[in-house]
Amino acid sequence: MRKLDRVLRSVADKQVMLTFIGESGVGKEVLARRAHELSDRRNGPFVPINCAAIPESLFESELFGHERGAFTGASERARGKVEAADGGTLFFDEIGEMPAPMQAKILRFLDNRRFMRVGGTTKLEADVRLMCATLRPLAQDVRAGRFRADLYYRIEGVTLQVPPLRERRSALMPLIRQFIAETTARHRVEPPRLTRPVRAVLLQYDWPGNVRELRNIIERLCLLRGGRQVRLHDLPEHMQAPDELAAGVAGPLVLSLDDGLDAMVRKIVEAALIEAGGDTRRAATRLRISSRTIQRYIATGQVRVPHPG
Repeated sequence: MRKLDRVLRSVADKQVMLTFIGESGVGKEVLARRAHELSDRRNGPFVPINCAAIPESLFESELFGHERGAFTGASERARGKVEAADGGTLFFDEIGEMPAPMQAKILRFLDNRRFMRVGGTTKLEADVRLMCATLRPLAQDVRAGRFRADLYYRIEGVTLQVPPLRERRSALMPLIRQFIAETTARHRVEPPRLTRPVRAVLLQYDWPGNVRELRNIIERLCLLRGGRQVRLHDLPEHMQAPDELAAGVAGPLVLSLDDGLDAMVRKIVEAALIEAGGDTRRAATRLRISSRTIQRYIATGQVRVPHPG
């Protein structure tokens, strides 16, 4: 993520199109907003549009706006997302789901930055920077015939791969602390107190819904257990760890020579990570090794963070 942030900073203020690739909920829109805020368009609007959530029949109106009477129900003139983003950034989320007819119209707009509202006769101009997000590489959709090759080459720009949360477990505790602070401030409740077994489960869980799922669960815990301890049974049922996990977290670290050196190292490192709440630097300090060593264990799969021994 630090490498990703360095790349983002280097291209944020350049007039280049950015495409973020990653699973649903990893924070692609958050990174796009960050790029917008680091650019010279920061004082302009950031306008997101979810290409998968708009019916094909309404897509053109949603994007370019419409004139009064352009179709049934169009009782007044309406601005579209492109016009609203003038001077700022237009963010296409799940661009791979954009209907084929709209792909041609977007390509035409990108060529000259001019468009017409639905039902209109006057060409308008909009100065927007385009950013995109997709669940899968667009090159796959091009090969499958689902996405126009000419549009793909037009928007290719700089592509940034956003890793899922399960591949950046060292970020979990900082995110949890951040979400607790945001939620308690927004709802004016006391922060919950996470017990060690609960922290272990949160750090071990694979988070298929990524950052979005984490945020929702932390909000739930803040609202239901504000100012009180959070126990294992307060977590959603699909996350609740077996009793032996809780016992392993709370009990002493047990090593056996029969396990072999690699297994003992794994247990020691994982126990240190649990004790440090997932903070690799604190765990490394406790073990008197470098944080890079722990990160290497995690990256190579030698350590599953955290799994108490």
